[in-house]
Amino acid sequence: MAIENILMPQLGESVTEGTIEKWLVKPGDTVNKYDSLAEVNTDKVTAEVPSLFAGVIKELIAQEGETLEVGALICMIETEGGGTAEVAVEAVPAKVEPANEMPAAGSGKPASSLNREKGAAAGRYSPAVLRLSQDNGIDLSLVEGSGKEGRITRKDLLAIIESGNIPTAAVTSEAPVVETAASAPVKQVASVPAPKAAEQVNVPVAVGDIEIPVTGVRRAIASNMLRSKHEAPHAWMMIEVDVTSLVQYRDSLKNDFKKKEGFNLTYFAFFVKAVSQALKEFPMMNSMWAGDKIIQKKDINISIAVATEDSLYVPVINNADEKTIKGIGRDIQELAGKVRSGKLKSSEMQGGTFTVNNTGSFGSVQSMGIINHPQAAILQVESIVKRPVVMAGGMIGVRDMVNLCLSLDHRVLDGLVCGQFLARVKAILENVTAENTSIY
Repeated sequence: MAIENILMPQLGESVTEGTIEKWLVKPGDTVNKYDSLAEVNTDKVTAEVPSLFAGVIKELIAQEGETLEVGALICMIETEGGGTAEVAVEAVPAKVEPANEMPAAGSGKPASSLNREKGAAAGRYSPAVLRLSQDNGIDLSLVEGSGKEGRITRKDLLAIIESGNIPTAAVTSEAPVVETAASAPVKQVASVPAPKAAEQVNVPVAVGDIEIPVTGVRRAIASNMLRSKHEAPHAWMMIEVDVTSLVQYRDSLKNDFKKKEGFNLTYFAFFVKAVSQALKEFPMMNSMWAGDKIIQKKDINISIAVATEDSLYVPVINNADEKTIKGIGRDIQELAGKVRSGKLKSSEMQGGTFTVNNTGSFGSVQSMGIINHPQAAILQVESIVKRPVVMAGGMIGVRDMVNLCLSLDHRVLDGLVCGQFLARVKAILENVTAENTSIY
């Protein structure tokens, strides 16, 4: 007999921790290889962790509701023999030693000495911690870690980012350049008082009030939205579009389409197709801010917002410009279904270059979206409403009208290109007819 360890797997390239939502087994249970052991929630997705071995559950190390880093031990299985099993999910060490460690600012001591003083774990940073600190200008020497032996965790940095109180230090004129683990040159700096981690907001709780714990997904949403508003100077534009012909065309097809294809032909698929076509003609809209440069993305991958009762997910339609309206409609249907059934993979939320949000599904007619960092813009598609409109020749007619509301990162985009882009989307949508538009 042998005892095998099951570790917290890495359920996505940027996932560094997971929460045990529910154990699907108990000590003494017999499991086969690839049987599901637990439901794990990360800041991106909920997934089941499979067993890598056949045997008997010896001990559950992690408790339900407990959050552990990738690579942490979650349970042990007693197996026949001791052969290694094929790894079904990737598990990586929770701690990674950086190639070069920075000494604490102004200390005059080498990093290795400081690490010995503070404990071996205190001077080691995971890749996620390094990336968050560099992206947000956080001086790690001024952060008090809450992890084991004072180690700084991703949660510590997210709390600081959410508070908006970023611990930075004044740059000295003669500071030497030091290479960090991410190979980014950073200047050594003089010490300044370090603010404490984000304090609990004191909100009075009265009888009858309900306290709702913040989940990993909700915290990730809050962090990303806060970062977007702090970093990107948001500007806003709106255009109204006459989609009477589009509505008539779609309504004439929807019943036969549903019978033939098995899913609904939605208005939203037409909008996503129009946006992807316009992005191809105005590639600057498909760009991202990267500090000292702007990255214009080649692939047009449309992020779409899908809401559940308590969270918002943003799955991605890859290469939307190469797909038909039917193909986009199928992707929308499948991705939304995966979100609501909890089966969306983290890989299906990565790589988006531009976001289209169907706010009209809630009855909204005008809204200002927060840009999905690090993208440069988000387009809100509002409700289609019937309105009296002055037409050519001064005649008044009842038309199907929709507002398209664009939020843009003014570091990347200017009003000229955004206005041209919206005008092109408008032209495409207003010319959707049976004669010049195919859904296949």
